[in-house]
Amino acid sequence: MALLRCLPEVAVVGYAHRLKTRNKAMALGHDFEVTGSLQQAVSQADLVVLASPVCTFEALFKDMAPWLPDQCIVTDVGSTKVQIHDWAAKTLPKRVVYVGSHPMAGSEQSGLEYARDDLFERALCLVTHRKNTPQWAINTVSALWQTLGCRVESLQPAQHDRIVARISHVPHVLAASLMNASSFDDLSYTGKGFVDTSRVASGPEEVWTDILLTNAQHVSKGIDRTIAELTKLQAAIQTGRRSRVMQLLNRAREKRVRMINEKISRKELL
Repeated sequence: MALLRCLPEVAVVGYAHRLKTRNKAMALGHDFEVTGSLQQAVSQADLVVLASPVCTFEALFKDMAPWLPDQCIVTDVGSTKVQIHDWAAKTLPKRVVYVGSHPMAGSEQSGLEYARDDLFERALCLVTHRKNTPQWAINTVSALWQTLGCRVESLQPAQHDRIVARISHVPHVLAASLMNASSFDDLSYTGKGFVDTSRVASGPEEVWTDILLTNAQHVSKGIDRTIAELTKLQAAIQTGRRSRVMQLLNRAREKRVRMINEKISRKELL
């Protein structure tokens, strides 16, 4: 929808293998084509964007490979990148170029019914590439996301996965763990703070299982770092060390204030 609004002169062809999904897309009433044929969807494409669970990408690369035109760019909106770059290098033909994309937008909600044409406005998009990725392809993908309203940062795949493990993947693990550690009887007493803290646990488990398993090393390290911080706070609480508890909580508060101020200055929060 963002493409249709921001680039109305561009022909958009959607692909979905499920008839129900195609019907939902057509019911949105926008001027674009939706097909159940992968060949029809990609055979004349200048740019292909994959938006499905990460672990489907390898099969999609294989299936679309024979039909991709010369100099076509393939990108995605997946939340991990090293594994996807490896699959692309192994599977996609040399005549096409893969550049990774990770728009940090959206919510725990999924499905066409939650589509919005302003989804990417003021969002950060991480564009990933390897040393041999042509600059023209990186520029093209970056320009696309900028046109949709994103601020773009360029990263190597491993750097991307390390960072997002800490700021996105581990927080999801923590939200899920918080829910699983709470009895349902207790949950009837929750207020807005608990609801906000646990919000991302509502994300679809199929999508998040793929994310966690394709970034296992960095997620595991991030969990270890979090356990270490919890252990510090637990020890201070158990021994009644008021000043230490205050020190740890104050450090977190100050970090968050700085983060929010930076986002406001970049107009990512209004």
